[in-house]
Amino acid sequence: QVQLVESGGGLVQAGDSLRLSCAASGRSISTYTMGWFRQAPGKKREIVARIRWSDGFTVYADSVKGRFTISRDNAKNTVYLQMNSLKPEDTAVYYCAAGISRFISTMSTGDRYDYWGQGTQVTVSS
Repeated sequence: QVQLVESGGGLVQAGDSLRLSCAASGRSISTYTMGWFRQAPGKKREIVARIRWSDGFTVYADSVKGRFTISRDNAKNTVYLQMNSLKPEDTAVYYCAAGISRFISTMSTGDRYDYWGQGTQVTVSS
């Protein structure tokens, strides 16, 4: 089992920055891919970014490329999502997730992930 706890959400203005954290505990996540998803009211859940824990390889959604950065801290067993130049359309509940796959290219949908955090609200005002 892997437990994931997100933190760092909040209310900010357009153009501001936020950093989300996801602390993992339980079994080792060294073989996992960690993903950040978001879901806005009335919209489908979408993946924002993902990182392969073993080597730090990252993949981003087009909507956040150049603005968001996913990273991990091995010592703290924590994955981060640095969000810059936030826009009102970034408003959503953000979820951290963990899943195992040999190929990060296959880890773009929620059904590929086994463990989820409780979510943290990010609200960007215009």
